[in-house]
Amino acid sequence: MSDTDGDNKTGGTIRTRGGGGGAGRVRPGIGQGRSKTVVVETKRKRVIKPKAPGAAAKAAGGAKAGSAAAAEKPAAQAATPAPQAPQQAGGAGRAARAAQGPKGRGAMLQSLSPEEYERRKRALEAAKRDEGARRAREEAEAKAREEERLRLLAEKEERERREKEEQIRREREEAAKAEAAAEEARRKQAEERAKAEAQTRARPAEEAAAPRPDDRGPARGPAGKRGKDGADRPGPRGRDEERRRSGKLTISRVMSDDEGGRQRSVAAMRRRAEREKRKMRGSETREKVVRDVQVPDAITVQELANRMAERAADVVKTLFKSGMMVTINDTLDADTAQLVVEEFGHRVVRVSEADVENVIETAEDRPEDLKPRAPVVTIMGHVDHGKTSLLDAIRNTNVVSGEAGGITQHIGAYQVTTEGGAKITFLDTPGHAAFTSMRARGAQVTDIVVLVVAADDSVMPQTIEAIHHAKAAGVPMIVAINKCDKPDADPEKVRLELLQHEVVVEKLSGDVQDVEVSAKTGKGLDELLEAIALQAEILDLKANPDRPAEGAVIEAKLDVGRGPVATVLVQRGTLRRGDVFVVGEQWGRVRALMNDRGERVEEAGPSVPVEVLGLQGTPEAGDVLNVVEDEAKAREISDYRQRKAREMQAARGARATLDQLLAQAKADQDVAELPIVVKADVQGSLEAIVQAMEKIGNDEVRVRVLHAGVGAITESDVTLAEASKAPIIGFNVRANAPAREAANQKGVEIRYYSVIYDLVDDVKAAASGLLSPEIKETFLGNAQIKEVFKVSGVGKVAGCVVTEGVARRAAGVRLLRDNVVIHEGRLKTLKRFKDEVAEVRAGQECGMAFENYEDIRPGDVIEIFTSEKVERTL
Repeated sequence: MSDTDGDNKTGGTIRTRGGGGGAGRVRPGIGQGRSKTVVVETKRKRVIKPKAPGAAAKAAGGAKAGSAAAAEKPAAQAATPAPQAPQQAGGAGRAARAAQGPKGRGAMLQSLSPEEYERRKRALEAAKRDEGARRAREEAEAKAREEERLRLLAEKEERERREKEEQIRREREEAAKAEAAAEEARRKQAEERAKAEAQTRARPAEEAAAPRPDDRGPARGPAGKRGKDGADRPGPRGRDEERRRSGKLTISRVMSDDEGGRQRSVAAMRRRAEREKRKMRGSETREKVVRDVQVPDAITVQELANRMAERAADVVKTLFKSGMMVTINDTLDADTAQLVVEEFGHRVVRVSEADVENVIETAEDRPEDLKPRAPVVTIMGHVDHGKTSLLDAIRNTNVVSGEAGGITQHIGAYQVTTEGGAKITFLDTPGHAAFTSMRARGAQVTDIVVLVVAADDSVMPQTIEAIHHAKAAGVPMIVAINKCDKPDADPEKVRLELLQHEVVVEKLSGDVQDVEVSAKTGKGLDELLEAIALQAEILDLKANPDRPAEGAVIEAKLDVGRGPVATVLVQRGTLRRGDVFVVGEQWGRVRALMNDRGERVEEAGPSVPVEVLGLQGTPEAGDVLNVVEDEAKAREISDYRQRKAREMQAARGARATLDQLLAQAKADQDVAELPIVVKADVQGSLEAIVQAMEKIGNDEVRVRVLHAGVGAITESDVTLAEASKAPIIGFNVRANAPAREAANQKGVEIRYYSVIYDLVDDVKAAASGLLSPEIKETFLGNAQIKEVFKVSGVGKVAGCVVTEGVARRAAGVRLLRDNVVIHEGRLKTLKRFKDEVAEVRAGQECGMAFENYEDIRPGDVIEIFTSEKVERTL
């Protein structure tokens, strides 16, 4: 290897490694007559051997001296070729450093102790072993990769082989089909040739006996020549004809008329075979297929054509002939569609769009399938008469403590097992006046009504309403006279007041059972349960559990974690987890069933209340739940019901004409509105709140519910409230974080309530604030003008005599002329003589001047009065 200095153009140094030391000169020849002398230096490789242990300290002590000696020796060797003056110091320095390096390392190794040497040796051997293991691992990984590559390659080849075999199979099948088509074509061609030969034999004999040009001499080939021996030799055409006749018969030769012309492809032969088949099918007379076509109330032209299995263009053509310009997307009514179906010769089956609900099983159960079921008992009565407390005493629970304000605002469903093992399902309904719909629903799904009346409060308005609901539902009634433990309790008064409402108890020779109970002490609870059991035995309640479930939605709500939840009372059949059902306008699949104790159950039979999870949307309280076969039918029924609901809503909104809308808008100009947005926890409470809001107001003011929904207050509710400048009413719900931030930014008021009393009272107060205040006027007195004086700086002043009452300066006045009010205003001055006074009594004279009015005359009467604004309430 050559190491030359860039500045030295005449020579350089070549360092080499060899067995011996020393230096030499090399004079290589360079073109163009120039030469360059190179100093060659050889180095001897040092072999390091470990020293004896005794010499370790000596070697360690003389490390510096050894290094210096090692540095001096290469310097001396480098200085040996003295005649090389042209070399620069840089090249010599590099040679010296190169020579010094190995000796310095050798000195360092010589300075190591035997222990250090052995340790480094073991480390080197361990490194070599690790290197061997690493190489073995790499070889194993490479071998595994190679095996995986070979496996994938084999799989790929196998897959390609299968694909190739499949392709060959398809090609063979296609070739077989083509061969069959060719065979059919050959058969037809043979028939045509036989027919042509028959026509040829039928020609006249004279045409057959006519002389032909080739009869004049010996027979020749088509293009043959006569040989020397007089024999004809076949020409090229003859050879081609013989070759064609003797050669292999192919499909192309069979299908081609001209041998020397263009060959037909396989695709062309297939097309020809298909045309022949179509001609053969067209020649046959097909029998008309008469179908039963279902014609709904409205159907499109395309759908009608599909049901008849006819071309849509033919249906459109038929309608065009009838004078109807339609397209395939236009809708036909049932009568027009029936005419079209009859025109095409099919049978008409008229169906209604409502037939989609026919999949719901509504057949009556056979008597042998009926089994006894638990009675459904609804607790009804006036608010704060102890309905929930009585039920708590029966269930040994405390539901009252969980209700806001101690009053029930939700309808609850519970199942109780008596000491005798009998099961009773209880429905607890609210007693507040706003929950009329809840009480009506409870009476409709119940078997027995327990009317709770407080012995110290007797019959109240909601007690009367509950009696009417029970009678309207046609269910038997049991009167529970509660709070009999109070000192002022009077059960006899309750029985006598019930007579006014046609409720005659057994103690008064009637047919209605009555029990004196106390929810606080537990008195009469066993008698009440016995009365319920007796009434249920008389009713002989039965249901079929082995059929698709059918039930009523008692309550519905939107749970943040669980989604829409419906409390369902199963009436017939058994509701199981996984069933697909339709409830009102919603549908779903039962994801989970929860009983009244919050436990998961797999199924719920007749008279069992459960919470159903898995709905697609929140249903309305009172909707009927029906189990159907699959999701497709459930979705179809749900879509139909939603569409009908939208149509009914649109029909209600479209009834009013433009004149009626204008008249309504003009009438509403004088009516002040309080817009509100209502969100509640359950559907029943929401319904009760909306009904209560509709009752608030009069001819001057009313409450308008912009939006009512179930669930937490969301950001969209805040946006709606901001646009309408309306407050948001939250009943047992709260706003989520984005809604709270939006409400703070936009200044929307959110009010939370847990008791319906407070909600109704606050909305009434807010609506009352929109009422114009009532002006209350108080008469003070009369004064008559005697003279009119003109005073500079003041204007006209009336000299008056107070004839009745008193005249006050701060009061309002009316100027009467011939008992007609010509001015109403206030007094500017009230003077007696020259002094300004506060009031002037009857019989005294005074001077009066009006504010901004001077048309006063002698003889006019001044009426003095005071007015005050009185706030109105609803």
